[in-house]
Amino acid sequence: MQPDQAVETTGGVSRETTGRVSRETPMNTATETTEWPSPWDDDLPLAREAQRAVKVLNPAGDVSMPRPGRRRVMGVANQKGGVGKTTSAVNLAVALALHGNRVMVIDLDPQGNASTGLGVEHGAGTPSIYEALIESVPLAEVTQQVEGIPNLVCAPATIDLAGAEVELVSVVAREHRLERAINNYPFELDYILIDCPPSLGLLTVNALVAAKEVLIPIQCEYYALEGLGQLLRNIELVKVHLNQQLQVSTILLTMYDKRTKLADQVEQEVRSHFGDVVLKSVVPRSVRVSEAPGYGQSVMTYDPGSRGATSYFEAAEEIAVRGAAMGAN
Repeated sequence: MQPDQAVETTGGVSRETTGRVSRETPMNTATETTEWPSPWDDDLPLAREAQRAVKVLNPAGDVSMPRPGRRRVMGVANQKGGVGKTTSAVNLAVALALHGNRVMVIDLDPQGNASTGLGVEHGAGTPSIYEALIESVPLAEVTQQVEGIPNLVCAPATIDLAGAEVELVSVVAREHRLERAINNYPFELDYILIDCPPSLGLLTVNALVAAKEVLIPIQCEYYALEGLGQLLRNIELVKVHLNQQLQVSTILLTMYDKRTKLADQVEQEVRSHFGDVVLKSVVPRSVRVSEAPGYGQSVMTYDPGSRGATSYFEAAEEIAVRGAAMGAN
């Protein structure tokens, strides 16, 4: 202790003083009061998540994605199951619809997962895409408005669609049934997203004939590219014989796990092979994305602040910007 220091004790607290400094040190353990930052501080994760949610849900209609100069009919296809095909179709459709585009989802998969993800009724006896394909019922009579999203309608799939592959074999112009139904739809649309089954049968052929573009979701895992060559060959066959306007316009990388080197390798390989067709946005592997269909929702409405929702929003935004550019050409 320096000569000019003194120690005073008052009420169990020692006070050490000098000519310049005075500080108090509790002699017994005491709890210090911490001033927590506001949960709405822009730098906190909670605030950032809230900001993402507002951007994704767009409740005030402030954010709009550019609308295409012409209607875009996109088949969402991949013969490999479990790659995020239905999830991508549903979430991209919701993102586009929430931001000013008029969208229809056609569920062409007999499992009806896209219908489930949009919370649309698709039990036995429900008017569905089956009636439009097999019985020539107008598409407008089988579509349903998606609850809570005014710009989005869905043509659901019921279990009846499971027999459509066989029934279509004997139907006249069987490959053009969906195209005819879409062409006769009386209302204006910006996007039609067709969720194809994970096979290369007549239902998928109908989708590829009706569509002008193909969107291929690719899982960032080892078997991602297996079977893709066959899909591309089938697309080329449809283009040559049935639909000369068909093109692979968009590839979306899904289930990306940044912790693995493999995901990075798959991404690099896909980008080097397909170039600008691949969206810059990558959808991460997400529990929220997997949970949402169980509640009859897309991840956009189930957890709009999640990384999965933000990724699909960014992917939809890229698609919309590309569509506007295509319309200008």
